[in-house]
Amino acid sequence: MNPPNPRGTHTSRSKAMNAVVAGITYRALLGRRRIILLLLLPLALIGLALLLRLFGEGDQRSAVLLMQNFAIGTMLPLLGLIAGTGVIAPEIDDGTIIHLMSKPISRPVIARTKFLVAASLLALFAAVPTYVSAWLLVRNEDGIAPGFALGALVAGIAYAAVFLLLGVITRHAVTIGIVYALVWESLVGNLVPGARKFSIQQWAQSIADQISGSPFLRTDVSLGFAVPAIIIVTLGAVLWTGHRLRAFSLTGDE
Repeated sequence: MNPPNPRGTHTSRSKAMNAVVAGITYRALLGRRRIILLLLLPLALIGLALLLRLFGEGDQRSAVLLMQNFAIGTMLPLLGLIAGTGVIAPEIDDGTIIHLMSKPISRPVIARTKFLVAASLLALFAAVPTYVSAWLLVRNEDGIAPGFALGALVAGIAYAAVFLLLGVITRHAVTIGIVYALVWESLVGNLVPGARKFSIQQWAQSIADQISGSPFLRTDVSLGFAVPAIIIVTLGAVLWTGHRLRAFSLTGDE
């Protein structure tokens, strides 16, 4: 009889703990009033698309404007804020994170698990409604619906990482996140040409533009810049979150 493999046992325990952490996080987010916030914005987007369709404005120009200004410009960063900070900031505030970190699971793994939960919620509540609303207006004409859906998915992953990090490094994550989302992303990132390169919204639109052939969609940031930027920001934020959790003592102080 072969002796038990300690490494295999450790891996199984780690997977089990990951599942526990993910399950607790999903229940915390979807079982509180945050689920209402997660649903309101996507429903509003789909409702606007239906109204435009009903009043005969279901053309490519209207679809692109709705996707740029509401889906990508407003809904996506706010959902990213709700999901990204919601997976960890409340646990830090109420002290339950201490109980989690006392378990035999590495803190970078906790960070990655929290990130995956936030990213999956953004895929469901941001990317899917983006596709549905664009499809209601123009079906799959010129790839507008799949283009913006893919842009929302990839940018949502970046937002999940950024706001997860924000939830770890400050207790004012929601306030700072709102300022970042509404001032930098929606105002500075849209109006100041040089700042557009450093806007996740603009990266999302670059991906959408690559998929879509609509003449109404034009972006200033190249795909060659947007994709590496998304990868660097996402990986950097998740790794930094794990590092910050490592420095977090079991008393809740750093």
